[in-house]
Amino acid sequence: MLLVKTPPRGVDSYGSGAYLASRGRRLHNGVDFSAVAGSDVASLTCGKVTKIGFPYRYDPDNPAKSKYRYVEVTTDGNRLRYFYLTPAVKLGDNIKTGDIVGSVQDLTEVYKGIKNHVHFEVKNERNNFLDPNEFLETLHG
Repeated sequence: MLLVKTPPRGVDSYGSGAYLASRGRRLHNGVDFSAVAGSDVASLTCGKVTKIGFPYRYDPDNPAKSKYRYVEVTTDGNRLRYFYLTPAVKLGDNIKTGDIVGSVQDLTEVYKGIKNHVHFEVKNERNNFLDPNEFLETLHG
């Protein structure tokens, strides 16, 4: 599955999946794409897997949230981050566009009323968030 071929998450009981949507005292720094749990997620670019981490504020020791992960692929100084995946890659792997980076995790087990999705965000070398929509337009015309 390539993210650009799936619909945006839209709005559910946890808010909007749009870039810069309000999240209380903070803003949503990515875009969310609707997805079916277990679906494969393909890399949008070639690059190197530079991190396999836990989403912001997710305690790896919390049994309810410790399985939720993200995969970061670095290319041309940008870090593309795919959230809520069971990783299919390892740290340091070199990947090509279209390689599977992971499979979609089921968020509904912890967040009742949320739609399963992949959160996609882009950070530059200065650690600033970029508008993922502009990145996707540049990437795919």
